Amino acid sequence: MSRRPAAVRAVLAGLMLLLALGFVALGIWQVQRRAWKLDLIERVEAGTRAAPIPAPGPPQWPGLDVRGSEYRRVAATGRFLHDRETLVQAVTVRGAGFWVLTPLRTAQGTIMVNRGFVPSDRRDPASRAAGQLGGSVTVIGLIRATEPKGGFLRTNDPAGRRWYSRDVAAIAAAQGVGPAAPFFIDADATPNPGGWPVGGLTVLRFNNNHLVYAFTWFALAGISLAAFFLLWRRKPA
Repeated sequence: MSRRPAAVRAVLAGLMLLLALGFVALGIWQVQRRAWKLDLIERVEAGTRAAPIPAPGPPQWPGLDVRGSEYRRVAATGRFLHDRETLVQAVTVRGAGFWVLTPLRTAQGTIMVNRGFVPSDRRDPASRAAGQLGGSVTVIGLIRATEPKGGFLRTNDPAGRRWYSRDVAAIAAAQGVGPAAPFFIDADATPNPGGWPVGGLTVLRFNNNHLVYAFTWFALAGISLAAFFLLWRRKPA
């Protein structure tokens, strides 16, 4: 058997070392992601248990950290603009249907409210007239970040009134309700007259497999490092 040139062994050893460093970097990243995820879970649990606070008003909107405020329990009082509601396709624990997003005109400004879920046979507002609350109402729910169009979701079609993501700015513009809050409120499970829409369906489960991923990357780093030492120490035959 021919002798493997020293240069080839050096290249392979260098490659193993680079792989080991790369795997270590990925493992560290997963550890950091785990810390972020644990902080998110703790913040969400605390926010959903806390007493509601007033929803941020227009003076706070420009500098609001929506992601940092997400899942905070808030309250907003105003009047629903039911003639401007928007149906966004949804798949929930209750099956397929639509989210009902309705502008809430408050004394300070307009906030989009996800009032909850309706099945396809309840998409017509006339089929759930009892739930079209009039007058002044107070909504309690969770702040949610606007959902941009695109990504893994189908592209919204405002002209065709087909919506696949809760893009607050686009929906507000399409419905002509003027500037709206850069977030929407997921209404809580307080029953609506007639039973529709059904609120309180915010998904609060967060996968946290980062520790397993970190162990995997560190194990691969260890294997790569062992291969490096074997190649580096191996003497020509």
